[in-house]
Amino acid sequence: MSLHERLQIHEVRTLAEDWSVLRKTRLSFRRSDGTWQEQWRETYDRGDGATILLYNRARRTVLLTQQFRYSAYVNGHDDLMIEAPAGLLDRAAPEVRIRAEVAEEAGVRVGQVEPLFDVFMSPGSVTERLHFFIGPYEPQDRIGPGGGCAEEGEDIGVIEMTIDAALDAVQTGRIRDGKTIILLQHAALHIFA
Repeated sequence: MSLHERLQIHEVRTLAEDWSVLRKTRLSFRRSDGTWQEQWRETYDRGDGATILLYNRARRTVLLTQQFRYSAYVNGHDDLMIEAPAGLLDRAAPEVRIRAEVAEEAGVRVGQVEPLFDVFMSPGSVTERLHFFIGPYEPQDRIGPGGGCAEEGEDIGVIEMTIDAALDAVQTGRIRDGKTIILLQHAALHIFA
């Protein structure tokens, strides 16, 4: 039986529609035992995104960003978030969008990008599908200071770290961003092993 046959949507309400869309849905789901169960679910739709880990194999370094994230702050994180460059697709192809984000956030023109996978990072309530990439960089790939887009409220710093320092920052809690941790673990196993 397909998932489509196990689901009935009864009502969808829009609760908020600003930067993203928050909806509340009343649905019925056919459980494994064949009974129907009514549920209410909220979904937060912010669009799909892309992220990339820029690495320099010879120097054993990665290029990361740091910025203020209000959601992390109100949940007890009293520091800037250290992250891999990322952004929403805004109806662009993932590879096209990630190249633009790297230039905007990190001030780097990235050449080759390798797609890894796409995943749902928080499927319990967030609709976003995140496309993961890795790409090499060299010091001469710098085309500007980075920093993000001030009109979008971005004030982004750029950090170059050794892979060992980045992995240590994960262990000590300095790096707490899920997408970045996934990319660093991938790099440790497949690029810097």
